[in-house]
Amino acid sequence: MPERTQAFVVLPGEGSTMRGPVGGPLTIKATGDDTSGSFFLFENVVQPGEGPPLHLHLDTDESWYVVEGQLRFKLDDAIQSVPAESFVFVPRGTRHCFQNVGTGPARILVMFTPAAMENFFRAHASLPPGQVDLETFRQLGLTHGMEVVGPPLAVSDPI
Repeated sequence: MPERTQAFVVLPGEGSTMRGPVGGPLTIKATGDDTSGSFFLFENVVQPGEGPPLHLHLDTDESWYVVEGQLRFKLDDAIQSVPAESFVFVPRGTRHCFQNVGTGPARILVMFTPAAMENFFRAHASLPPGQVDLETFRQLGLTHGMEVVGPPLAVSDPI
C-alpha cells in the first residue's frame, strides 16, 4: 500500500517564489512531493499584455482560478474573456494560451494534475535573467511534456 499523503496548510506569504514564464513571480504552494504526485499548485502574477505561447500538455490537465485581473483565453480556436473569480479547466491535449488584458497585474492560481509540469517551471526559473525567446521556451517545454504550437495570444490575435 502506498504511503499516505500528509495533510498540510500553506499560509499567506508562504511558498517558494521564483521567476515565472510570463514575466511575474510564481509562488509554489503545493508540489508533487507534497501531494504524492496528484497535483502541482502555484500562484502566478501576470503583467499586463503578458501570456504564454499557444501550447498543449501531453500528460497533464491544467486549471486556473483568476483571483484578480482580467484575462482572455484561447482554448483550441475559441477566445473567451475571463474576469476575476472565474475558473478555467483545460484537459490534456487542448491547445491553449492566455493573456492579461487588464491595466494592472493579474493574480492567478494554476493547478496541474498530475504534478508532472513542476519541473518545467523550475527549469525555466533557472534560465539566465531576461526575456526567454520562443525557441528556448519550446525546447524546454518538449523535455517536460508540453508542445508549443503557436505564438502568444497578443501576437496571434491582438486586441
